[in-house]
Amino acid sequence: MTPNILELKDAFTHLTLAPELGASIVNWTVRSTGQPLLRHADAQALNTGLPGKLGCFPLVPWSNRIAEGGFDCPDGWLALAPNSLTDPLPIHGSAWQQAWQVVAQSTDEVVLQLDSTTPFAYRARQRFHLSEGRLSIELNVTHLAERAAWHGLGLHPYFPRTANTRLQAHAEQVWLCNASKLPTQRVALPAEWDFQQPKGLPETLVDNGFCQWNGHCLIQQPDLGYELECQASGSDYYLLYCPAGLAFFCIEPVSHPVNAHHLPGRPGLRLLEQGQSAELGFTLQYRALQADAPNN
Repeated sequence: MTPNILELKDAFTHLTLAPELGASIVNWTVRSTGQPLLRHADAQALNTGLPGKLGCFPLVPWSNRIAEGGFDCPDGWLALAPNSLTDPLPIHGSAWQQAWQVVAQSTDEVVLQLDSTTPFAYRARQRFHLSEGRLSIELNVTHLAERAAWHGLGLHPYFPRTANTRLQAHAEQVWLCNASKLPTQRVALPAEWDFQQPKGLPETLVDNGFCQWNGHCLIQQPDLGYELECQASGSDYYLLYCPAGLAFFCIEPVSHPVNAHHLPGRPGLRLLEQGQSAELGFTLQYRALQADAPNN
């Protein structure tokens, strides 16, 4: 069954959303050219019902993988089961695998909400606002359970990748990972992963968390005729996923590193009591690139 699709349009861009599929963005495109600003999702991708085949989905109440079958809360152990056919560990929380409700809609914004009981009671809200080529996403979680629990947030956008895609995203350090894609040690950035200045993406696989991020990133797409100026809030980390040989990459604003529930000090996680909230924001500004002037 084809899910219900919501649309927002401004003077420059067109956004489609699928509330029933984890409140995912299906597509975000340039109106004048049809160029994809997020990885294009066709009808086949939509009909899979999998947010990971679409343009972007929310990570609530944690981002990425958790080891050891769960994590400690003040009132005891919270057991978690694997929730993805493609990963042996619990991954990306639970909000992306549930249908959200539309709570508000206007010409330039949509607000979606999820009341979840898995793995504990929480309320998530996502606000999408579109204006003058600027997409703003506000993600909020409120803890509803009587017992406090650790929370984290993130967004998982997929961007087109061409031979000339360039990324700028300053960070100080990066987590190295083991075969289970869990962090093992934090090190200074190797030269090929230093994006302080715009540079091309690595040809080999990258699936790592970057630390001490200022929230800013620039994605230049000269082959597609535009760039995206992005700014995150509530996010000191980003995850970079560059699968080798595929036409997309992900830079994910997140509030905490992978497996933070088992790292010393639980960096970036928030212990929320009933009624307390946490937020993460991400804005993406589309700008057309000027074509090179013809030679005289």
